Amino acid sequence: MDTLWDDIEKLSAVCRAAGAHLPDEELKSLQVGKVAEEAGEAMHALHGLKGLTICGDDHAWPEVQNDLVGAVITALLAMHYIDPAGARAIFEEIFHRRTRRGREAAAA
Repeated sequence: MDTLWDDIEKLSAVCRAAGAHLPDEELKSLQVGKVAEEAGEAMHALHGLKGLTICGDDHAWPEVQNDLVGAVITALLAMHYIDPAGARAIFEEIFHRRTRRGREAAAA
């Protein structure tokens, strides 16, 4: 997990530099919006995979996975934009809390 967060921090620095002309709050908002866009691309690929689009796009599971990874990376970047010093700890705390529910349900 260290390497993942190291990479997120490096990517965040590059992206923040590109958006340096924007106010910090706007940059955060745009990044959160980007998460929705990436998730929407995964959904579009899934629709194409299932033949539910009229635009004729054919998709496969690897494309869905690619778009899901894009959504995850974008979400981690958004968390880092919001709280650079605490993003990892917040992620780990929420991850633990959410997976604890699953572990408890499985044990019951």
